[in-house]
Amino acid sequence: MYLVTAGEMREMDRKTIEEFGLPGQILMENAGRKALDMLFDHFPKMMSKKIGIVVGRGNNGGDGLVMARYLLQMGKDVTTFVFTARDKIKGDALSNLILLETLCEKKEGDHLFFIPDKDTFETLQSHICMHDIFVDGLLGTGLNTPVRGFFKEVITAVNGTGCPIFSLDIPSGLDADTGMPLGTCIKATATATFGFAKAGLFLGHGREFTGKVKVMDIGIPDYIATQSPPRLQVSDTSTIAPLFPPRSPHDHKGTWGHVLIIAGSRGKSGAAVLAANAAVAAGTGLVTLGIPHDINSSVETATLEAMTAPMGNGPHGYLTLDTFDPLMALGRNKTALALGPGLGTHEETRKLVTALVKESDLPLILDADGLNCIAHDPSLLKQRKAPTILTPHPGEMARLTGLSTREIQAHRLGIATQFAKKYNVILVLKGAGTLTALPNGFVFFCPTGNPGMATGGTGDVLTGMIAGLAAQGMTPEDAARAGTFLHGACGDFLAQAKGPWGFKASDLITALPGIFSQLTKNNAQDI
Repeated sequence: MYLVTAGEMREMDRKTIEEFGLPGQILMENAGRKALDMLFDHFPKMMSKKIGIVVGRGNNGGDGLVMARYLLQMGKDVTTFVFTARDKIKGDALSNLILLETLCEKKEGDHLFFIPDKDTFETLQSHICMHDIFVDGLLGTGLNTPVRGFFKEVITAVNGTGCPIFSLDIPSGLDADTGMPLGTCIKATATATFGFAKAGLFLGHGREFTGKVKVMDIGIPDYIATQSPPRLQVSDTSTIAPLFPPRSPHDHKGTWGHVLIIAGSRGKSGAAVLAANAAVAAGTGLVTLGIPHDINSSVETATLEAMTAPMGNGPHGYLTLDTFDPLMALGRNKTALALGPGLGTHEETRKLVTALVKESDLPLILDADGLNCIAHDPSLLKQRKAPTILTPHPGEMARLTGLSTREIQAHRLGIATQFAKKYNVILVLKGAGTLTALPNGFVFFCPTGNPGMATGGTGDVLTGMIAGLAAQGMTPEDAARAGTFLHGACGDFLAQAKGPWGFKASDLITALPGIFSQLTKNNAQDI
């Protein structure tokens, strides 16, 4: 599924109207009718309910006017509140307003009110709030500044009724590109979005405000979308499963790669263990851990299937620059390198990480302290000799960019896209709705995962999974996409089986073979 920005959607609408020749009024009619179908599907007992439709002056409001007309024709108890002066409504929205006014003249009762200012709203507020279901067409995808004026009070009042709210295209007040509420936002029970899903419905806090989302086909031809395909896509089983090649009865451990994981320090040996065990569970043929000598005894007993290569370390159990040559030699017959989990950020370790980033020609997965060690100079990434995957959480991303974590979270899509392009890396920006940004500008949204995964070590598991998939021969882009999807799917399985929280990072590893099997069962080669 594609996710589009407001600008991309406007351009598709324009091409449909100007180049394909489908009038805007037809698109608006289609949107209103499709939304009406979803409204009845979602609220099957609405026959006797009082419906309040709140609209603004734009095309989003025009969609609501179409719905109002059909509901009125059906004899439903519906009232439309237009939050602007009548003379400010233009274009296709005005055409639909005239149709609604004509119909209202034939019906008994007051079905249409204009509310151009705060005083009028305060006069009618009690009447507005005396409805059972609301249709929200106040503010559309063009909103990019905080909600101002009495619209803020309108949104607060509608939310305050506690009644179900059905939003058109996007909940009013939600940024269509970032998913951040712009001051205040409608909290919808369901959202009918038109043409393509808007990025803000899934990014940021979007999913907290949208309720059930359904994409409505309003007549935009497929070829218009494929001419310039949206750069943000949602990963799903149908797109992830084909990334896994079938396995043959003749395969052996050498067939499926050998990953080197450089990780761990005294007090952080668990990160190395989790990454190694995750790589094993992801199906990697061989896994070797390059670790400080001081932690080898504990790591060996916790990673029965992985090999360890203990290296000399500093006085406090961290890897130093002296281990550069042995680690480079260790990597000569490997197919991928993961660097960072639990390494620490001692000055000597930073020098080692810098040298490995510059000199290693293996596909690199850089995570955790590996990222922290280069945060002072991310331009080092431009010196890479091989594909590079970065897997920062928002705090690490803030250190890499010099921005605040708040800024990162408010503009995840834009920042991830820009960083991946600037440094020619694959960026996996972790968090609710993990994003995988490619250097070519394409971004993949991961819909799997849940808050129960917000516990120490889950990032180390992800690093091991991605590294293991890359070592097996997946392209780095595919390894990043597939790894994040599998990682979240394991978390979702655990949340369903054990409850929404309380499971451990290592539980994700235990769940992985079953999830992996479900995903790839149709790709298995006949024996």
